[in-house]
Amino acid sequence: MAWEVRSDNGVWLPQIGWWLDARASTPRCIVSHAHGDHIARHREIVCTAATARFVQERLPGKREFHVLPFGVAEQLTLDCTVTLFPAGHILGSALTLLDHREHGTLLYTGDFKLRGGAAAEPCATPRADVLIMESTFGLPRYVMPPATEIAAALVEFCRATLADGATPVLLAYNLGKAQELVRLLGAADLPIMLHPHAARYTALYAALGAAMPAYRTFDPQTHRGHVVIAPAGDASLHWINPKRTAAVTGWALDARTRFQLGCDAAFPLSDHSDFNELLAFVEAVRPRTIYTVHGFAREFAATLRQRGHDAWALGRGNQLELSL
Repeated sequence: MAWEVRSDNGVWLPQIGWWLDARASTPRCIVSHAHGDHIARHREIVCTAATARFVQERLPGKREFHVLPFGVAEQLTLDCTVTLFPAGHILGSALTLLDHREHGTLLYTGDFKLRGGAAAEPCATPRADVLIMESTFGLPRYVMPPATEIAAALVEFCRATLADGATPVLLAYNLGKAQELVRLLGAADLPIMLHPHAARYTALYAALGAAMPAYRTFDPQTHRGHVVIAPAGDASLHWINPKRTAAVTGWALDARTRFQLGCDAAFPLSDHSDFNELLAFVEAVRPRTIYTVHGFAREFAATLRQRGHDAWALGRGNQLELSL
């Protein structure tokens, strides 16, 4: 019997009674990582130790955590085991491998990045019969430049801005992206100030064993001479003048991103796999069936079918291709 996979408040697996990254409260859910669009107030959660710490920081309250180390199979139900593997997205982010006595193996990626990053464990590529994968950058035009080029350009932007007497402001998520920037800028000996939430998560990174360079929490009175990292639209940015802003996002590959966000610059540093990595991940996992979710799910599923895979966008209309 094949796995039954439904798109219902995230991903629902009725044969075992567990959700994957449900967006609203459920009795039991496997949580891939602690970004806000992947967590909710579930009663019972399977995740890594780092994800559990971040979830409790973001959503305080009583719940039952089943904290699993990477690579260790645990019994989830009478007929199914669960194993978590690094996803390369943020610290503690996990791929979920389910091994069922009747249905075979299923791998759910959550958000993942195949190439290395400075703020997450290296991504694994376990084999599976069924693959449910994110496809955020599932179009051929989304191929990231080499990380060394992006880092050099970011450092040059910051140094040039500081030399001109202005404050460089890097717009980035507080969890994951901010810590990657802290490591990148720290390696270049640039002084760093963080939005208070980013500083809190950076301290948690350090408490979880991820070494972090020196940084300060944002202070409107003493920010001059520092690189400031903060989320877009935060009120604290009004205190900074003069400043030059730069969005740090994979969507910077679209030329319009800088203008849409009203920034002086945009750098394509992403914590998601690009198009080529998505293809490489499929080839490494070698699944029989693929379900795509998020982003360009329908388009990427079509690309996979053209390459001979049994691939479908989960919860989306799938336009079948005709060979004429």
